Amino acid sequence: MTYIWKLLRRHISPAQLAGFFLANLFGMVIVLLSIQFYQDVAPLFTQGDSFLKKDYLIVSKQVSTLGSFVGKSGTFTEADIEEIEEQEFTQGVGAFMPSQFKVSAGLGMEQVGLKMSTDLFFESVPDAYVDVNSEQWYFDFEEPVVPIIIPRNYLNLYNFGFAQSRSLPQLSEGVMGLLNLEIRISGNGRSDVYKGNIVGFSDRLNTILVPETFMNWANTLYADADARKQPSRLIVEVDNPADDRIVRFLEEKGYEAENDKLDAGKTTWFLRVIVGIVLSVGLLISLLSFYILMLSVYLLLQKNTTKLENLLLIGYSPARVALPYQVLTILLNVGVWMLSVALVWWVRTWYLHTLESLSPGLPEGSCWLMLVVGFLLLVGVSVFNVLAIRRKVDAIWMHRG
Repeated sequence: MTYIWKLLRRHISPAQLAGFFLANLFGMVIVLLSIQFYQDVAPLFTQGDSFLKKDYLIVSKQVSTLGSFVGKSGTFTEADIEEIEEQEFTQGVGAFMPSQFKVSAGLGMEQVGLKMSTDLFFESVPDAYVDVNSEQWYFDFEEPVVPIIIPRNYLNLYNFGFAQSRSLPQLSEGVMGLLNLEIRISGNGRSDVYKGNIVGFSDRLNTILVPETFMNWANTLYADADARKQPSRLIVEVDNPADDRIVRFLEEKGYEAENDKLDAGKTTWFLRVIVGIVLSVGLLISLLSFYILMLSVYLLLQKNTTKLENLLLIGYSPARVALPYQVLTILLNVGVWMLSVALVWWVRTWYLHTLESLSPGLPEGSCWLMLVVGFLLLVGVSVFNVLAIRRKVDAIWMHRG
């Protein structure tokens, strides 16, 4: 191969190869940086409710003064739910099921001589809308421990209000997850005590969430048969939170989305759109640089047509003649991939400091997706280069070049 390479490299244009290398490097960096940036930034918008689906709205009916006096119901009927399900922007609808029994919870800290107890309420949503480890979000009827998701502002009220006023220790989310609550449930002539375990905190749900299996079982056991209630809130999964049809529908029906659900969903959706656009631009640049490389190789092969034919005539196989060009393209692709990963890693260390200042304790996104996508691009482009070069050499040998 050494002698063949010395013979064929005379017509290689370093400028053309450098142009391909830089263009491919630019495109590859854009692609990999877009993927990694999304992996790192997405938790900034979703970390508070990582256990819930991203594109969802909590929908309720508006409460009016007149409606309160005349006894107008603020619950959703089956017809209301079916109407929402029929909307084009809807991917799925789940109902919040309220507890129909009395609940109180106690938390004791023997080290500081504190025992707290308060009345609570429970709600549940279908398990399909909750993304929690199945071993945590599970109610075992034989060893009844109730997993609970609570609003994060409940913990903040304790840490920055109650605890400071009483000189009590502040509790982190990790410590709260280790504490066992004493849950007392009463109703329908029964009263029982269960253990509770906090498995998650929410910034976007202002409710105390328990598994649907537990709620169905508890309502059957502790609620009166005539006390069944229709849901007053729905969780609606949508394909695009920025769809203006959602706002028009909510206004027309007199519904409202709680807090900043719609705005947060729009932010996440726009982030995906922007990353998708940048990713497409990077892929387009990579395809153009690939075209530049193939054009350069084809021109090089065309210039060396006579030499290649002579090599083939004296007994060199097409595979051996094509090998120097194939090795050249593979080395260029590997160099582009390695330098792209290094540049993305360097840029990432720079913007992670900014993200950390915006949200202390923000978990870093995984780099595996970026590395895998880059490697797949490397393999795909290299295989295509190798096959295209071999096909061109075969065409020359068959006098079709």
